[in-house]
Amino acid sequence: MPNLDSFGHDVWWIILIKVVAVFAILVVMTLFTIWLERRVVGRMQQRIGPNRVGPQGLLQSLADGLKLAFKEDIMPALADKPVYFLAPIIAAIPAFLAFSVIPLGPEVSIFGERTPLQLTDVPVGVLIVLACSSMGVYGIVLAGWASGSTYPLLGGLRSAAQLISYEIGMGLAVVPVFLYAGSLSTSEVVASQENVWHIAPLFVSFVIYFISVVGETNRAPFDLPEAESELVGGFHTEYSSLKFALFFLAEYINIVTVSALATTLFLGGWRAPFGLGTVWAGANEGWLPIVWFLGKVFAFIFVFIWLRGTLPRLRYDQFMAFGWKVLVPVGLLWIVVVATLRTLSREYDWSFLQSILFVGIPLAIVLIVLLLLPDKAAEPEDDETLYGIMPEQPETSYPIPPLDLIVPSIVPSNVTSNVTSKALSSAERTDSA
Repeated sequence: MPNLDSFGHDVWWIILIKVVAVFAILVVMTLFTIWLERRVVGRMQQRIGPNRVGPQGLLQSLADGLKLAFKEDIMPALADKPVYFLAPIIAAIPAFLAFSVIPLGPEVSIFGERTPLQLTDVPVGVLIVLACSSMGVYGIVLAGWASGSTYPLLGGLRSAAQLISYEIGMGLAVVPVFLYAGSLSTSEVVASQENVWHIAPLFVSFVIYFISVVGETNRAPFDLPEAESELVGGFHTEYSSLKFALFFLAEYINIVTVSALATTLFLGGWRAPFGLGTVWAGANEGWLPIVWFLGKVFAFIFVFIWLRGTLPRLRYDQFMAFGWKVLVPVGLLWIVVVATLRTLSREYDWSFLQSILFVGIPLAIVLIVLLLLPDKAAEPEDDETLYGIMPEQPETSYPIPPLDLIVPSIVPSNVTSNVTSKALSSAERTDSA
């Protein structure tokens, strides 16, 4: 089993092989994920999807990438050229760096050298992934600001608010994992799941983490920074050619990275599923664990695609309220519950069943009752405000531009007559003036 002492001793050519392998794995998985998304969503919508370029259309993503690279690169006249050029690079580089601490398997032999299937590891490996995911938002914000256009600026600001909000929920979700594993190192988190995967005792953390990373990666139904209906295309509206391809690449690499981190934290990492390691001695040895790891990662990616093809986009106020009013409070309460259960099991030798019975179930009941409490009754709205009609402004208020008086057919007759009389009186006052 690799641990922190297993790293830092590789020769230079082993390190070079690992760097190239991580880069190649991410690029190939990105191309395959784009193809998989188009095929799965096409199946959900009763379409064929890509099926011409290569067998089953497998080379369609590669053809699209080459087409993007050779397209004309257009830069807006009002753009801040240095920042405009650096923004996609800032978004793409942290996406690659985050994968450097993800364990892909146990120790193996590469040309006679024993080395872990992991580029590197540090005592705070999980925090490196969180920090790299936080750095990606700088590229998005700078892209929106440097484009010199209104829609990209609004998309960049939306993305900043979204990522900051859902990073808090994501960070709170991984704290219970550290309490169980006793370490922030990714290799030691995998080692702590030798008997039980963390998804079993920390299922609430898993749900909070998954919802948070869907918002973190700007994926549907949380793809509000790229909302075509109101922002044209979001922060990358003014980008084309290879710069747009870098944003596209960063988004899909982030999906792969958060799926790999979820596999590492909650699904045993590279360990064999369904208890195969107990009945098959070689299931967790050699190069085979890479197959288990990639299988779990693609299961997560399939759920990302499933959500995109199934759920409609949320409103922005609903999305932000859900993050701050639901995920963050539940995450904080769950940390208290996990810390209490761990203390009881270590200090007082309570069994897992006793902890759940005397602590977990009462707190779950309290949480359910709080969630089921009715909201404060909404105050009744004025009929004119209800139907989108601007009420008459008082004499002391600032003047407003004239509005088109279009009364929908569903407006009750009393509201229509009231609006008509006010319009007539306003016209009389104008004529007299």
